[in-house]
Amino acid sequence: MANMHLKPLVAFALCWTLLGTSACSKGSPENSPSASNTPVASPSATTSAPSASPSETPSETPAASPSKTPSPSPTSSSGTVDSDDGVNALIDRMTLEQKVGQMILAGVTGTKLDASAKAMIAEQHVGGIILFKNNFSGLTGSTRFVNDLKKANTSNPIPLFVSVDQEGGRVSRLPADFVAMPDAAKVGRTGKPELAKQMGKLLSEELALLGFNVDFAPVLDINSNPNNPVIGNRAFGSKADIVTRMGISVMQGLREGGTIGVVKHFPGHGDTSVDSHLDLPVVNKTTQQLEALEWMPFKAAIAEQADAVMVAHILFPKIDPDAPASFSKVIIGKQLRGTLGFDGVVITDDLTMGAIADHYGIAEAAVKSVEAGSDILLVAHGYDTAKSVYDKLLQAVRSGRISEKRINESVKRIVSLKTKYHLSDAPFAIPKASDIPNSAIRSWLKAVNGSGGK
Repeated sequence: MANMHLKPLVAFALCWTLLGTSACSKGSPENSPSASNTPVASPSATTSAPSASPSETPSETPAASPSKTPSPSPTSSSGTVDSDDGVNALIDRMTLEQKVGQMILAGVTGTKLDASAKAMIAEQHVGGIILFKNNFSGLTGSTRFVNDLKKANTSNPIPLFVSVDQEGGRVSRLPADFVAMPDAAKVGRTGKPELAKQMGKLLSEELALLGFNVDFAPVLDINSNPNNPVIGNRAFGSKADIVTRMGISVMQGLREGGTIGVVKHFPGHGDTSVDSHLDLPVVNKTTQQLEALEWMPFKAAIAEQADAVMVAHILFPKIDPDAPASFSKVIIGKQLRGTLGFDGVVITDDLTMGAIADHYGIAEAAVKSVEAGSDILLVAHGYDTAKSVYDKLLQAVRSGRISEKRINESVKRIVSLKTKYHLSDAPFAIPKASDIPNSAIRSWLKAVNGSGGK
């Protein structure tokens, strides 16, 4: 049974660590709570900056004049020993089932909370949800859906990641109420990192209105193959320098807006000639070749304290002939974790994509990915598939194939990230059309167009 009392303990345990520092206070690319509503307090936050994070009474009864509560910006500190102790104490109180659930980020069906989604959150304890374009139904419906997902998380000790792919251009999920953002290539052509940073801030402001806290962006792939069917204008350019400068700026803008950015798709999807949504790409490059080009934006992102990295479903036979990057012990464990020194959250690309589903068992690939060093398994489609991944991972721990210590390592990274961004399952106010930053987006678009981004 879930530990119903843990959410208050999150705030208590982590507030205790702050007593000496501060007071407590947040398919294809087109498809692929409780009464307390306690936010996970930041163990290292000493300042806070306002962002668009409104809260209200539950969505069924909109408040007459909902208040917008400021959401602290994340700090750049990795935390203190005391804050680690607070997170460790929380993890010690979690059940194995809750820990395994934190490592799954799953998709849902439709535009309203259904029984299957509610059961998946309550019984499999999934740590996050991803929404696609067909899950949105306008401002009111979309915000209520997000609020209901969070409310379904009542029995779980940790708030949900509520995520979306909102890059701009052809990978845009938000309702038609929002002025469309351009693709990365258009922004890249301006050569102005300040415009890219503003893009990140605007994306964050849009997502915050609807209650999202994670954006699977920016794309750090270098569009080096003109025949690439899946990246193309999703990349900021075909050169490492422009992708690095523009991509890191978007990441910083998202972060300053209070949104967790996930850089993708490590070790680089720009030179593929196959869409991994449909089949498994094979890239015959050596580590040295990747280091000289594809790795460059990711190395810079890690140096700038990237919070999360998505790993691609690509086979690099000259590096690891036995496993695609998304469950390669060489690419995740030795290279991303080891050589590049990344100790943030590693998340797989969607395990239901053809690259994995048509060549490997999804559940077995998920377990192998955890063995390789991944923290979060993205299962974007299918309640049954998400449950099979949950059951398989749980079985792997109970059988001794994966140690609980290894699970705790991932859960600590996940909980620490949720803590850093002060995530909460508190409901958000239903936004009005006038709350959307469309005028700011239009002004920004004029600057982009005037700077060569056409």
